[in-house]
Amino acid sequence: MNSSRIHVCSMTRVVDTVRESGARSLITILTAGASLVRPREILPERHLQMTISDIDEPRDGHVLPAVAHVDRLLAFLEDWDRETPLVIHCYAGVSRSPAAAYVAACALSPRRCEMELAHELRRASPTATPNRRLVALADGQLGRQGRMTAAIAAIGRGAECYEGAPFALDLA
Repeated sequence: MNSSRIHVCSMTRVVDTVRESGARSLITILTAGASLVRPREILPERHLQMTISDIDEPRDGHVLPAVAHVDRLLAFLEDWDRETPLVIHCYAGVSRSPAAAYVAACALSPRRCEMELAHELRRASPTATPNRRLVALADGQLGRQGRMTAAIAAIGRGAECYEGAPFALDLA
C-alpha cells in the first residue's frame, strides 16, 4: 500500500475506495444540501467536509470556491500524516475532487513541476476536468505565480462522462 497516495472518486464510490485503499483521511466536496454517510474507517476529525458548488463564476443559490476553502484544504493536508492514503471525492469525481487532488499534489510536493503534475493527473484520469477557480485560488495561496492555472489549462478538458472512474496520484 502506498501511503503517500491520493485517491479520487465520485460520491457513489467513496465507501469502496476508502476500504480498498486503506485510507484513514477523507475530503468531501459537495454542493449545499448534499449528504454523505462517512465510512466507518474515517474518524470524524480526519474528515474534512466542504460545501462548494462546481462553478467558476458566481451563480445565485450556489457556493463559489473561495480562498477560505483553499485555506481549509491546505490546513487539512498539512495535518495529514501520510501514514495511510487520503481519499478526496465530490459528486461525480470529475471537477472539484481532481482539482483538490492537484492542489494537494502541488502543496505537498512543492519542488515538483506544476506541468508534470498536471500531465500525471491527465494520465491517471482521462475524464478529469479540474475546477479552474479552485486551482487558480490555490495557485495564488501557494505562490505558484500562475503556473498551476496554466498547467491545468494546458491539459484541457477531460473526456465527457457522467461519472469519473476512480484514480490515484502518487506524491513520491
